[in-house]
Amino acid sequence: MAPGGSACKEVIESHSPVADYDIASAKSESNNATSTTTTTTMKTSVNLVGKHGIHSNNGVYELLECPVCTNLMYPPIHQVCSPCIHVISVCWGENGGEALVTVLYPLGCLFMYGLKCRCLALEKVAESLELPCKYQNLGCQDIFPYYSKLKHEQHCRFRPYNCPYAGSDCSVTGDIPTLVSHLKDDHKVDMHDGCTFNHRYVKSNPHEVENATWMLTVFNCFGRQFCLHFEAFQLGMAPVYMAFLRFMGDDNEAKKFSYSLEVGANGRKLIWQGIPRSIRDSHRKVRDSQDGLVIQRNLALYFSGGDRQELKLRVTGRIWKEE
Repeated sequence: MAPGGSACKEVIESHSPVADYDIASAKSESNNATSTTTTTTMKTSVNLVGKHGIHSNNGVYELLECPVCTNLMYPPIHQVCSPCIHVISVCWGENGGEALVTVLYPLGCLFMYGLKCRCLALEKVAESLELPCKYQNLGCQDIFPYYSKLKHEQHCRFRPYNCPYAGSDCSVTGDIPTLVSHLKDDHKVDMHDGCTFNHRYVKSNPHEVENATWMLTVFNCFGRQFCLHFEAFQLGMAPVYMAFLRFMGDDNEAKKFSYSLEVGANGRKLIWQGIPRSIRDSHRKVRDSQDGLVIQRNLALYFSGGDRQELKLRVTGRIWKEE
């Protein structure tokens, strides 16, 4: 949701195939959204390749776990991980007190020096280890050299997706089927089958709304799911509306599809054609990049007809698969 904006609900005003969407104040749905992280297998494509199979779990890798936070440590390896060293240093400085400074200061210096002492032997041991991806329980069966594991996990095709809902801050993550069910059951998102759409977005007194988000719509098309976003926000000093599509899957799969959006009236027309962005890219990132159909408010109200005091903007579009 745009800063200072409001989550807005859509109200259907006419029958299919034309869906009319109104904007109204609504309570944040983040309280209704479950915070449980569901983990199941995701079927997308690989970015980094590792060995396939079961690693030899000899327990040596446990030596590389920070004894404080239990996270794995990476070079430079000390007695505890770097974040924990920082926390311990801050706590020692804040809670030392005059007595500790005068009586225990020498011991404290030795203690902190010991924590920061680099363990080269343990770094050598780490070089010989091969560990499974932390998303093994989600379906990734590859194993990696210790120092390559972290980089792989940042791009692992099995890592969970964030909820694509833009009307509230939602912390739910999971695979695509899980998020589709979550959007339908918890956010009450409209689900449509088909690769074409015809929506009318309605708002009375549009001059009073600078930042607003209309209800997300999800389309089931070619056996995949696409999220249609529509919102009002400030682009510099200019109030605008923007519509764009996101693909529920990884970026390399999103590139297999294209979509178009069209809006117009009174013999005038704006057309946008592009590639849907993956939900790996946040809603805010896509919006701020202006990767979609951007309509100046004055033009949107002109398209709406009448006295330009009410937004009645019809957006049509289609999704197709590139051969």
